[in-house]
Amino acid sequence: MRRVNAFFFALMAGLVVLDQAAKFIVVRTIPLYGSVPVIRGFFDITHIRNTGAIFGLFNRSGAKGVTIVLVLASLTAMALVAAYFFRTPADQRWTKTALSLILAGAVGNQIDRLFRGYVVDFLEMRIKSFAWPTYNVADACISIGAVLLAAIVVFRRP
Repeated sequence: MRRVNAFFFALMAGLVVLDQAAKFIVVRTIPLYGSVPVIRGFFDITHIRNTGAIFGLFNRSGAKGVTIVLVLASLTAMALVAAYFFRTPADQRWTKTALSLILAGAVGNQIDRLFRGYVVDFLEMRIKSFAWPTYNVADACISIGAVLLAAIVVFRRP
């Protein structure tokens, strides 16, 4: 069991490092609200600050109380996901993978909230007039983990 968990802890640590390194590079190289086109008309690296939740929810509130609530809600959610992770049997590797992705993303964004007071978002995608909210590596981990976990729950054999 410890050996299996060690793999997932390494996965989580690697994703948190990737998230924080990407944010560090963006903050150091792209001015706030600056943008670098990667695939014109589809994908840009755009430096923004998100004081809200995932994908910018509650971003415009400006209230310190929102940050405090988000930090507390995130810590609570992280504790619940961690408890689920440790209760998940070692042979359920896909479930542990999904939970690892969710935890890594939550930790990555929590680091930003605690040390910066906001989350650095920088991945901006759009198709014609539809623009997906700007996000980061941590948000992608949370989203992919949640979709994977939902798929496991829906398609799990009895």
